[in-house]
Amino acid sequence: MQRYESYKPSGAEWVGNVPSHWDVQPLRAVTALKSDKNRPELPVLSVYREYGVILKDSRDDNHNATSLDTSTYKVVKPGDLVVNKMKAWQGSMGVSVHDGIVSPAYITCATRTDRVRPAYLHYLLRSSPLIGVYNSLSYGVRVGQWDMHYEDFKQIPIPLPPKDEQDRIVAFLDQKTAEIDAAIAKKERLIELLNEQKDVVFDHILYGQGNSELPVDGGGSQFFPTLGEGIELVQLGRVCRKIADGPHFSPPYVDADDGYLFLSAGNIRPSKFLLDDVKYVSERHFFEFCKRVRPEPGDVLYTKGGTTGVAKAVDIDLPFQVWVHIAVLKLRLDLVMPQYLAYALNSSGCYAQSQLFTRGATNKDLGLTRMKNIYLPIRPLSEQAVVVGRLRRLNDQFEKTEASIRTEISMLTNLKTGLVASAVTGEVKV
Repeated sequence: MQRYESYKPSGAEWVGNVPSHWDVQPLRAVTALKSDKNRPELPVLSVYREYGVILKDSRDDNHNATSLDTSTYKVVKPGDLVVNKMKAWQGSMGVSVHDGIVSPAYITCATRTDRVRPAYLHYLLRSSPLIGVYNSLSYGVRVGQWDMHYEDFKQIPIPLPPKDEQDRIVAFLDQKTAEIDAAIAKKERLIELLNEQKDVVFDHILYGQGNSELPVDGGGSQFFPTLGEGIELVQLGRVCRKIADGPHFSPPYVDADDGYLFLSAGNIRPSKFLLDDVKYVSERHFFEFCKRVRPEPGDVLYTKGGTTGVAKAVDIDLPFQVWVHIAVLKLRLDLVMPQYLAYALNSSGCYAQSQLFTRGATNKDLGLTRMKNIYLPIRPLSEQAVVVGRLRRLNDQFEKTEASIRTEISMLTNLKTGLVASAVTGEVKV
């Protein structure tokens, strides 16, 4: 891409050089703090790192509770800047295109449209170089408790091209980011189709379909119309010698060096444990919880709260504990292998039953008593190891393919990030 004819120092380390005819001003030159309130009839808005300012009701993954009294919420108009100061370091801000209200904890600013196009400011403030600046301006002991003060935020120097160039930059980025987003959406859909295919293949193997299929009578028949010869439907309670969950309260967390792993439902996936954000509890709490149940290799963990119906055989060598949203299944190893049981519980027929037995609209719970009634297909113990080996090899193949697609998505995301940063800072000429 082309570069501008000449550049000058911006005076700001994060910007570097800018085109010679561009202006550089502190953010306060194009924004003004505002705090209008008392409009509870307006829709509630949310700020997402990925999307900017959106209607809260437009998504179902925002679990932050809205106050019963929204009269203290701040009014937002199209063109206003909204900043989640607790998550500014992630880029959680944007210029709104909606009328609405936001939490009083957010920073809200009017924009001077005689100096800056709101859409250009939206791209600029969410660009990767500026996110690094917010990071350096955020305070706090822990990342999740960081805060950024408006007095610091408004001093940030920003590049301001002439308004006709701002329009060209916005039009260029609208087109290019839409093209990249469409390509990403296709690859994400490909992952969805891959996982759907994986589920079908795994069910086919677990249920013995295509191999002397026999109709199923009695309990569980609606979830398993046919099963292969020699496969028996049994209830989960029959293959467990004990089922218990973790503590029914939130213990205080400690640093990793001082504690024991403490898993929640979000740490469990069918094929692996996600430990990037895992919490830790003290030695005292660990041994106190062990009086209830102590998870160990040979057990299966089964999510019963939050995202319910996900199973994973324990393959963690370190001592750990679980929260109330996880059930620890102590198995009758003379009847079932842990890995086989986890695969069976994650199959479509068992997952459907787990959702049927889950209660509660907000605080979802798959009770210990109810989960015992889940029917699952069980082969003779002598056959289970063969099935587990086959499923494990297939799983590795599916994961390898998915990882390759996710690498392509990451490359496209990085391309989009770099394109925005280059355009709004004048590194390339649009």
